[in-house]
Amino acid sequence: MEIVLLTAAGVGGATVIGAVIGFLFKNISHKFSDIVLGFAAGVMLAAAVLGLILPSLEHGGAAGLPVTVIGIFTGAIFLNLLDRLVPHLHKLAGADTTETHNNKNLGKVLLFVSAIAIHNLPEGIAAGVGFGTGDTTEALFIAGGIALQNIPEGMVIIGPMLAAGVKPRRTFLLAAATGLVEVVGTLIGYFAASISAAVLPFALAFAGGTMLYVISDEMIPETHAHGHQRGATYALLFGFALMLAVDFLLG
Repeated sequence: MEIVLLTAAGVGGATVIGAVIGFLFKNISHKFSDIVLGFAAGVMLAAAVLGLILPSLEHGGAAGLPVTVIGIFTGAIFLNLLDRLVPHLHKLAGADTTETHNNKNLGKVLLFVSAIAIHNLPEGIAAGVGFGTGDTTEALFIAGGIALQNIPEGMVIIGPMLAAGVKPRRTFLLAAATGLVEVVGTLIGYFAASISAAVLPFALAFAGGTMLYVISDEMIPETHAHGHQRGATYALLFGFALMLAVDFLLG
């Protein structure tokens, strides 16, 4: 349990690390952020496939394939329903930079932060569910991928809030709160997967489906929105290859 708590703190803390970087470098270029986010997308893609979806097939037995496929689509549909409650992150990410006074964009910015917080919950669940397989190395592999994705996520929410007139202290607390959601999600995922081995294959596939949805629906469109898609694509491939190599060496 101690390793789970440390992992939860690490996954949530990665958002805080990103927020600190966001304070230090308030005017990060789109090219840099797109490449970093592309790398994070590649890392998450590897974590979703190698750490969640393939283990779901392995633990599913005779019904592994249908359970895994259903779990993937259920996870994607779950996030799709969340997107009906809050706008997609890639539609809000750049909408906050046009005004820098009178808090005219404060509502949009807070909605942006809320969207990130809501989407952090299933990502945290994915990190926690990984421990249900009993393979701590594999679970840490998944959590590491999610944590790497959280750093640029923490970076991008600082500038918009400061530009909208939010005080630095409150900006940092809001960023930390989005990371806390991930901690809660990690614990939920761990306990859910530990309660019954029967639900483990579905839970793994569900978590994998949520990650695939985030990668395809939000991360990749965001990295291709500013004319730097070539660099972002190679960064994604590098992130995926790196995690593939780590999984091979640890396995």
